[in-house]
Amino acid sequence: MAFDWFKRKTKNITTSTEDKKDVPKGLWHQTPTGKIIEHEELKANNYVSPEDGFHVRIGSNEFFSILFDDNKYTELDADVESVDMLNFKDTKSYTDRLKEVKAKTKLTDSIRNAVGKVNGTEMVVSCMDFAFIGGSLGSVMGEKIRRAVDYCIEHKLPYMIICQSGGARMQEATYSLMQLAKVQAKLAQLSEAGLLYIAYLCDPTFGGITASFAMTADIIMAEPGALIGFAGPRVIRETIGKDLPEGFQTSEFLQEKGFVDFIVKRTEIKEKVSKTVNLLVH
Repeated sequence: MAFDWFKRKTKNITTSTEDKKDVPKGLWHQTPTGKIIEHEELKANNYVSPEDGFHVRIGSNEFFSILFDDNKYTELDADVESVDMLNFKDTKSYTDRLKEVKAKTKLTDSIRNAVGKVNGTEMVVSCMDFAFIGGSLGSVMGEKIRRAVDYCIEHKLPYMIICQSGGARMQEATYSLMQLAKVQAKLAQLSEAGLLYIAYLCDPTFGGITASFAMTADIIMAEPGALIGFAGPRVIRETIGKDLPEGFQTSEFLQEKGFVDFIVKRTEIKEKVSKTVNLLVH
């Protein structure tokens, strides 16, 4: 038995396949509140929706372009890459996972170091990329931060880390956890040298990042509405057996409790960082 309702009775589409054009990806962006914004307008506003103030998650390329004057900077230690020292395998081997994420993101790991001028003041900025295995802390992140701190000490420059991470990288096990102590030791040397360290916490900042260097900066800034914590709210709720306060683990909640110094919109981060550096360094 034939079903005629599957057949097109009139030929409505006459455009040839060769002449068809796809709508460019990223032309529009929809925020969680349902606001629609054109991509170019979003980019011009430092990837913050002018409709509702929502901060779209961005990577190191975008942050460097926002912070450094005329988008001019020199990347440091770009050739440092992760390796599978434990031959770790979960749903797939760590080696294969690294190959896939490197090809997809065009990054070598979850953090990049750069030196340049922010409103005329030279400084070093390390920025995490959440797109690379959730911005996870592994041996390369720890090593890159170590090298960035050494560069700051050698050239007497202020330092900033932009944090956005789910925590430690499980595929590197104890090697990952060792980075907490390694980074803290280097930041202690930075402090002994009398150099400023600023942390800027973005959504999300969790796990070992929060348990160490994200919360030990001289000045701790955070994006509005960023989720910041060690364990997630579900785990905490089940552990203590109580409902959590409204806004729990948001940057505003942490500022109220004294863990964050300033809530800084991304549209204002360059001015706030340069003013802070000039006030505390010069």
